[in-house]
Amino acid sequence: MTKTADSSAPAEYDGKFLSVNDLRVQFSTEDGIVKAVDGLSFDLERGKTLGIVGESGSGKSVTNLSILGLHNSKTTEVTGEILMEGEDLLTVKEKRLEHLRGNKMAMIFQDPLTALSPFYTIGRQIMEPYRKHTGASKKDARARAIEMLEKVGIPQPNRRVDDYPHQFSGGMRQRAMIAMALVCDPDLIIADEPTTALDVTVQAQILDLLKELQQEFGSAIIFITHDLGVIANMADDIMVMYGGRAVERGSVSQVLYEPDHPYTWGLLSSMPRLSGDVNEELRAIRGTPPSLLNPPPGCAFNPRCDFADQVAGNKCREVRPDLGEGRAAACHLSADQKQTFFVEHIKPRLG
Repeated sequence: MTKTADSSAPAEYDGKFLSVNDLRVQFSTEDGIVKAVDGLSFDLERGKTLGIVGESGSGKSVTNLSILGLHNSKTTEVTGEILMEGEDLLTVKEKRLEHLRGNKMAMIFQDPLTALSPFYTIGRQIMEPYRKHTGASKKDARARAIEMLEKVGIPQPNRRVDDYPHQFSGGMRQRAMIAMALVCDPDLIIADEPTTALDVTVQAQILDLLKELQQEFGSAIIFITHDLGVIANMADDIMVMYGGRAVERGSVSQVLYEPDHPYTWGLLSSMPRLSGDVNEELRAIRGTPPSLLNPPPGCAFNPRCDFADQVAGNKCREVRPDLGEGRAAACHLSADQKQTFFVEHIKPRLG
């Protein structure tokens, strides 16, 4: 399907496909205000993949649900800017968001068995958004569903289009979810840990499929995961999140081979390696992630950081470091300290 230019896009457009500026998402609870995302900014170009990594509770999924406009609860406050081709998704009406969801942006969920309705066939669930956004007939929509199932590698798509989700294997359900997300040729795909529940062989097939389809459709992808190995294979750029904020950002090679933040060092050190000693214990990051109800002052990572005492005074515990533009890390350590500590303490663990 060939898409025409969206006439509703603002005339003043700086050429950036997606720009998130100072995004803040807060939830009101009985215990207080949860600052799930606290001042996040990033850009994404068309045809590129941004990998967002971090532990559970770091704000990854909340960020992307905000982009889709799915935080509509009265207890949720979302501020900042989310500009898609210059159009602020935080200020548009719900009807406009409904048009954009599925048509210009789509999401691939972590668990397709819960995301897919058990009451409808796979084909019907792929056909529904296509008919809604294109006005296609039922016959044409069915043909499109079969075409997409074939494109994502489902065998015998003419027959399997009438199957229900429970009749598909885990890998096939994930492929069907990808077909549903791509049926309207969206400009932005958000993949929320789409391979976590799959074995490594199927995982590799799904990642290869996403890359092939991205090349064909030219979509931008936000790939959320806690698996740095997956990110190394999938992304162009990486943003590391901790405590609702971005703590490091850069290209894949920069973040994985020249990391600048102690939290990124911890993530990399905790990864098992084929070349490592099988009897060596994995190095977990000590402590637990911060409470977003009452985050620690200063750098949110300071209670778990092995290098906080290397900064003069009590700066790590009192002053929150900022993340600069471009390649950056939100850390008070000097460039020389980062280089020294990485070479002496972290690099030997990585092999």
